[in-house]
Amino acid sequence: MSPDSVRLWQALDACKQHAQALAEALDDIAGMDLTGLDLADLSRADRRLLDQFAYRYTRLQDDMGARLMPAALRALGEDIVPMALLDRLDRLEQLGWLPSAEEWSELRQIRNEFVHEYPETPAERLAKLEAAIRSASRMLAILKRMDERVTGRFGASG
Repeated sequence: MSPDSVRLWQALDACKQHAQALAEALDDIAGMDLTGLDLADLSRADRRLLDQFAYRYTRLQDDMGARLMPAALRALGEDIVPMALLDRLDRLEQLGWLPSAEEWSELRQIRNEFVHEYPETPAERLAKLEAAIRSASRMLAILKRMDERVTGRFGASG
């Protein structure tokens, strides 16, 4: 197995670990009453759950963008050194590995707003959380598609 293939499988495995924990957090969050949730007065268990969600959500997206996507392109024989991030996303879309480069950029924007912006009102905080939850579900679907592509192209196991 080539070094590029090894890096691809390692990146995919790391992403799948984040995805499993993220999916579990999403399942638990689905049982919460988000509309009545007071984010300033959470129980210890709810705070831990939302922290788990936030950590796995950001790690999954970061690892997909910084590790998995570049590794996939390298394993496919692409020279990514001269490529800007948007060019890499476009190339993955052209190859059928990413449904939409534009959508990934939008998901990244949602993540950045969730992590870096501190809304003033409880309603704004809740809106950011709900957007992140929707975004996380979409990221899991994109990872599933990439997993299928890796397996189809490079074999059933790393």
